Amino acid sequence: MVDTKTAKPATDAKKVAETVVLDVSDSNVQTKYKDAGKIADAVLDQVIKLCVVDAKIVDICMAGDKLLKEATAAIYNKKGKNKVTKGIGFPTTVSVNNCVAHFSPLPSDPEAAITLKEGDVAKIQLGAQFDGYCSTVATTIVVGAKAPVTGAKADVIKAAETALEAAIRLIRPGNKNMEVTKTVDKIAEAYGVKAVEGMLSHNQLKDKTDGEKQIILNPSDNHLRDFKRIEFAENEVYAIDILISTGEGKVRPLKTRTTIYKNTGIRYQLKMAASRAVLSEIQQKAGAFPFTLRDLEDERKARMGIVEAAKHQTVLPYDVMYERDEAVVAQYLSTVMVTKNGNTLLTNPRFDAVEVKSEKSVKDEEILKLLATSYTAPKKEKKEKK
Repeated sequence: MVDTKTAKPATDAKKVAETVVLDVSDSNVQTKYKDAGKIADAVLDQVIKLCVVDAKIVDICMAGDKLLKEATAAIYNKKGKNKVTKGIGFPTTVSVNNCVAHFSPLPSDPEAAITLKEGDVAKIQLGAQFDGYCSTVATTIVVGAKAPVTGAKADVIKAAETALEAAIRLIRPGNKNMEVTKTVDKIAEAYGVKAVEGMLSHNQLKDKTDGEKQIILNPSDNHLRDFKRIEFAENEVYAIDILISTGEGKVRPLKTRTTIYKNTGIRYQLKMAASRAVLSEIQQKAGAFPFTLRDLEDERKARMGIVEAAKHQTVLPYDVMYERDEAVVAQYLSTVMVTKNGNTLLTNPRFDAVEVKSEKSVKDEEILKLLATSYTAPKKEKKEKK
């Protein structure tokens, strides 16, 4: 006869041993985030070099996605039950001037003919993922700039850079999300620009790039009605996305076709065979991560099927949004790991990709004091050998 009093602790110990840790308190999770970040950074550097005068944006986006696939395919190649899912965490986008985000055209779109022009303010965003842990990055460049950029372009780029630097330092255990919102607004005001209204940053989880914890930019009263105030916590990961505009900060869709979507996991019995086939292909190729219609085998069927899938919210569209025509939008995005002792940048937003000289600056003493602090954990001093 088994003594249940002795058997129970053994069972509990087994359960503890089988518990899977899905945050960065686990070194394996940290490694996957970091490896994804290294690849995203390396591909970003290569994409920046492709952004030259007269280059077609569609060609740049396709090249970026190809580089992401090749780099992620080269590691984590164990087979069996420990096989790691991997690939693009966010497709390559190049959004120019007043285009706020998500511009990644298909070769058959009219927008495929668009080329970069000298002086264009181009925002590049992309990401990689391993085992469902995604690291995304975005930077801003000025195409063909041979000297420091000045004027309104310099103001908006410097404001976005400074706002991200401040946000990284504010996302610490115990701090609140609205502190970040207010600080970004103050920094934008100092440079005579505005944060893009309602833009969200999210905490990152396994197979989820839009966690429930959010940071909002320049919110309206409508945005704040249902917005959750939260505190940041240890072992969280955030994709901090800063978008700043020389305009009013208000966005609108135009006629540009949406090409990036994400599987929502919502179940619905789609009627069209093309829709069901597209959803199945999406699940197989992209899982829970954003994808571009370029990656689907049959573009014609993809265009047909995605409409019904989006209508019933089985996929989420990443619409191409615009500010007013004469406005310029700058973006910096870094994926950040929050630990007890300090933050770690999993991706480098490459502030050095463009040289700017703004005549404006932050004067607020509290913000200046914040910016003077280090967000990283203090390095441990090596003990001298006796």
